[in-house]
Amino acid sequence: MSPGPARGRGTGVDGGAGRRTTRRWQLVRAGRDAVPASTRRFMARARRRRMRAALPWAVAGGVLGLAGLVAWTLLGTGLFGVREVRVEGAELVTAVQVRTAAEVPDGAPLARLDLADLADRIGALPPVERVTVTRDWPDALVVRLTERTGVAVVPSGEQFVVLDAAGVAFRTVPQRPADLPLIRLAEPGPDDPATRAGLEVLAALTPRLRAELVELSVESLARISVRLRGDLTVFWGDATRGPDKARVATALLDQDAARIDVSAPDVVTFR
Repeated sequence: MSPGPARGRGTGVDGGAGRRTTRRWQLVRAGRDAVPASTRRFMARARRRRMRAALPWAVAGGVLGLAGLVAWTLLGTGLFGVREVRVEGAELVTAVQVRTAAEVPDGAPLARLDLADLADRIGALPPVERVTVTRDWPDALVVRLTERTGVAVVPSGEQFVVLDAAGVAFRTVPQRPADLPLIRLAEPGPDDPATRAGLEVLAALTPRLRAELVELSVESLARISVRLRGDLTVFWGDATRGPDKARVATALLDQDAARIDVSAPDVVTFR
């Protein structure tokens, strides 16, 4: 396509007559054929280079934008908020106690919760030995508990305090559980040396001694006694050499005696 006439207005002087004449100009777009092919190819290559250079930035911007949208959805809105707290493995504690200890408000963004902190708060409940907390998308927390197992009870007034193997007092009951031995202690607890000594002696008893056991008394670290059925008392002394003392005491159970002293298991006395 050839360029058309350019129309516009211009002013000039006709030299012959001295008259002013007016020219009209019109801007017309040049046709494609007016641009050389080499120039068109150069411009096309330049456009492609610009697009290739801009593409990584566009992709990165899109990814960042999508990540920001996802983060805002997870962290800043209630779309994935807590609607349910499921408790598994709870027998000594109730689900209400677990939820109260967790202190998780309804609708709190699930992704923002500190699971380790939640586990610490729930683990502070005395009957709880171990706890794990996990997310169950889109709107639930799952709390899995391992509760403490009682190994002995300590009388406390008219009630009984249940101890686990570590000496933790995690439960108080109005009646003595029939399957738990009784230990008399002044101040039961995991940091109490007398508690640890009493539990060590209890763990050393043979099955026959445990079957005959009435109570284990810890007056001091060196004055531990085991009272058996038939008004037989085994004076244990301290908690050292427990297996030897248990073996000797078991061998002497059939003796006609009211007291057996195994505090020095190599030299046993009884009366």
